Amino acid sequence: MLLTLIGLAVAAAPPPQSADAAIGRWKTETRGGIVEIQRCGTSICGRILTSDLLRSNPNLKDTKNSNAALRNRPLRGLQILSGFTQSGGGWTGGKIYNADDGKTYGSDVTPSGTGQLKVRGCVFKPFCKTQTWTRVR
Repeated sequence: MLLTLIGLAVAAAPPPQSADAAIGRWKTETRGGIVEIQRCGTSICGRILTSDLLRSNPNLKDTKNSNAALRNRPLRGLQILSGFTQSGGGWTGGKIYNADDGKTYGSDVTPSGTGQLKVRGCVFKPFCKTQTWTRVR
């Protein structure tokens, strides 16, 4: 009986997510952002496609960047995710750039459930914040 229950529990559990489940277009939790994540060599990278602010002003620049030489680059198409290493079903040890404050943080990206992605940014661990992004079709 116990083996039958264990077998049913395993059969009912969702299959583990592939790290490639992170590839695609994702709506961020805030500001109506859409980020496209692609393979970049053995890693993944993500670029801003649009956001609420970009829809009203498509020529926005990266004005808050801590590097003054980069403050004139456009936000549309800006790479904000980079440098990840595949780890199990997710990606760890990467970086996420936050154009709102012009800073770059440590990041992990983990597919979660159907059409969701957990994106964690850390000043340094354990000081982290996680957002749930939703797949855009």
